Amino acid sequence: MSGAMRDPRAIVLVLDSVGAGALPDAAEYGDEGSNTLGNTSRAVGGLTMPVLGGMGLGNITPIEGVPPTEEPTASWGKNAERSAGKDTTTGHWEMMGLVLERPFPTYPRGFPPEIIEDFCRRTGHDAVLGNTVASGTVIINELGDEHVRTGLPIVYTSADSVFQIAAHEEHYGLERLYEVSEIAREMLSGEHCVGRVIARPFVGPDDTGTYVRTHRRRDYAVTPFEPTVLDLLQDSGVPVFGVGKIGDIFAWQGVTSSPHVTDNMDGFDHLLEEVARAEQGFVFCNLVDFDMLWGHRNDARAYADGLEAVDRRMPELLDAMIEGDLLIITADHGCDPTTASTDHSREHTPLIAKVKGVDVGVPLGIRSTFGDIGETVLDFYGLRDRCGRGTSFLDDVRSAG
Repeated sequence: MSGAMRDPRAIVLVLDSVGAGALPDAAEYGDEGSNTLGNTSRAVGGLTMPVLGGMGLGNITPIEGVPPTEEPTASWGKNAERSAGKDTTTGHWEMMGLVLERPFPTYPRGFPPEIIEDFCRRTGHDAVLGNTVASGTVIINELGDEHVRTGLPIVYTSADSVFQIAAHEEHYGLERLYEVSEIAREMLSGEHCVGRVIARPFVGPDDTGTYVRTHRRRDYAVTPFEPTVLDLLQDSGVPVFGVGKIGDIFAWQGVTSSPHVTDNMDGFDHLLEEVARAEQGFVFCNLVDFDMLWGHRNDARAYADGLEAVDRRMPELLDAMIEGDLLIITADHGCDPTTASTDHSREHTPLIAKVKGVDVGVPLGIRSTFGDIGETVLDFYGLRDRCGRGTSFLDDVRSAG
């Protein structure tokens, strides 16, 4: 059990893309019937998640193998997204109080000539490869040989607002990939202000002739348009310790530190380190493998295995917490691996909230915005209603006992 001498802290753990059922407007996004948790559990014949199940996960949406419990050890509910869109940046920003009235632009037919021409002019390339909507794992194998031969970067997008640049770590160079990605981020503003530029390094081919993406991906998000909960915390003397791509998502605005991680388990290791940190501060962790490796590849079995792996490690996190710590577990959108689509899905996100020392929970209902999470974090640090774009549920969670 943790013996760290520190003040209680708030912890938000984002299980990237672990949605909990279609939002009422999901059909407008082509996502009617999506339910990442529920559909994944049925696809694999049931999940084994006793810890999160005991905290109330099965009360949120029907999950095969994770039944509802009448005596949850945490409070539970689900979040509705108020912002337009269903991408990573939008979901995380709304959690921290920034609601988007209009979605970031998307490019279902690839990027227009003026964008590609500007990118080539700024980076010194004669052309790019791709410029289409594609699966990242597919396009690097379709164009990998040509990329290695010509040295031209592979540019592609998805249903989300992303400008993705794939390049071989050795033949093109990792630092060069980061350099051109930063150029693209600076270039894409105004009308073409995409949510994220993503550097997608890969290696290979291996013995099977396959190119494989590496963990050295970097995300370059647009800078938040206005202060978020993270800025309000920093301004009040509360450091923000991210884990994974939190720093990238917020363009490092309001983020004290955010080490990159290699996979979910490495991310969980870093999460435990941050929770045990003696210095006061808010811990904000993203576990990306659900989205990056399994959701977008429609790999329900691996997705299920990943969920069970996190559940097995939950006792470590609960043990690392001290009396009075607040833990919130949620997601940023869905990415149902059982549907025909390989893109994000417009879903509710799960909500589990626990204060260490309170071993019973109450239903938190359907929250009207992800921003209730950020408002609850502010409330925890004595900054109630400072953001004003959500409703804190801290009193409900604390009084459950």
